[in-house]
Amino acid sequence: MVDELTLVERITRHSRLRPDAPALVWHEREVSYGELHGMARRAHDRIDRLGLAPGEPVGVDAAKSPETVALILACLLARRPFLLPGTALAEQTRATLLAQAGCRYVLSADGTARAPRPTGEGQTGPVAAETPADGVSFMLTTSGSTGLPKIVPLGGDAVDRFVAWAGPAFGIGPGVSVLNYAPLSFDLCLLDVWTTLAHGGRVVLVDPDRAADGRHLLDLLARHRIQVVQAVPMFFGLLLGAAGPQTAFDTVERVLFTGDAIGERTLAELPRLFPAARLYNVYGCTETNDSFVWEAPADPAALPAGPVPIGTPLPGVRAFILDERGDVLTGPGTGELYVSTPFQTAGYLGRARHSGKFGPHPLGEDDRTYFRTGDLVRRDAEGRIHLVGRSDFQVKVRGVAINTAEVERVLMDHPEVLEAAVVAEPDPLTGRRLLAVVRRAPASRLNSLVLREHCARRLPKPAVPAVMRIVGTPLPKTTSGKVDRNAAKRLHESPRPERRVS
Repeated sequence: MVDELTLVERITRHSRLRPDAPALVWHEREVSYGELHGMARRAHDRIDRLGLAPGEPVGVDAAKSPETVALILACLLARRPFLLPGTALAEQTRATLLAQAGCRYVLSADGTARAPRPTGEGQTGPVAAETPADGVSFMLTTSGSTGLPKIVPLGGDAVDRFVAWAGPAFGIGPGVSVLNYAPLSFDLCLLDVWTTLAHGGRVVLVDPDRAADGRHLLDLLARHRIQVVQAVPMFFGLLLGAAGPQTAFDTVERVLFTGDAIGERTLAELPRLFPAARLYNVYGCTETNDSFVWEAPADPAALPAGPVPIGTPLPGVRAFILDERGDVLTGPGTGELYVSTPFQTAGYLGRARHSGKFGPHPLGEDDRTYFRTGDLVRRDAEGRIHLVGRSDFQVKVRGVAINTAEVERVLMDHPEVLEAAVVAEPDPLTGRRLLAVVRRAPASRLNSLVLREHCARRLPKPAVPAVMRIVGTPLPKTTSGKVDRNAAKRLHESPRPERRVS
């Protein structure tokens, strides 16, 4: 049966039965399934000529193009594990990751295969390589927000299970046009590229050089009559910033926002922009893939005021919440989320890098491996789970525990605030103090006094940022489209900051 086919078998089947059907769109170029499979076979032959040992991994330069998609497909055809380091990573970081994965070659879409650059000076010692386990295909990386990114190897069976679930879940099938916004090295591509190709759909690739151009994104949606969109909240903010009051896309049937919390005002505008679409909040981690999903009510008037729930576990997913005492919550309360999915990694490459992130159920309720997400969540009396923030965003100011993500959410609740970043820094008086950088709406006269009063009505006094900087330009972003808090913190060092309020 088709449902039992692997990812590669599914794509190969489409190339054989529907060779002229469109598979990829890149700028003004359309690539059919037959052409894509032919490109992949030629890349496969080039890989064969490298004389690699069975199971030896390769690195893949993930610069977005049809040729890169074909190169990844070639690795899948050859059953060869491949590392996809992000194109925005520093060269030193990329070299270290390639060395850790034991990659002797980095393959590029132009057909070249080069040796990775040396890891260079500054290493504390030689980089220990660990061969990925049998059956690994994709090797993705974490964001590296807390240090060197970790390598996340995914078994081909885990990817196959995800593809089998995701296609029917989001209506992806032959001829369905899906927008790919994320870089090819991101786990989001497992849905908008690989699930789409596995189910015979058409992937419209967004050029990263124009990914911040809202007008260009609007044009892609209209010109290619997109039916499924998955993207980070920043993408939808760009659309809304460029759209006119009458702009609407009635071809879009499903909209998935993921990767970060979506703002209340952005969510409220999506039914107008996509009047025929079902809206989903999809929650997951690189290590587990999608884990929870929440579908918005069909009536826009019923959209929640405040944080959007992360929803309910997907089929085959199990999860629990540990409170601050280390007890498993059975009712309402707040704690850290642990998840086990059919789509997850068996662990980071390099056992020493697990750092307590993977382990059994604390009560021994099953024999599954759970991933400690680091996300703080709140379960309400109705059983709905809401994302509160990150455990690593927890700080104490004057002895009071504060989550900086919660402070950001309160700042974002102000109608004249478009973006916010809150960070903590050492303070000789209080131990820690909070710094906030806020982007105000165009033509707004918002000032720090107004914002301070807004926060004081909703937060305990220690959680009100001690220093606020209000800017009129977009805040710096990470490669995944999230606000880069470390870069935003440096804005406080710019000339003429807003005065300190105390």
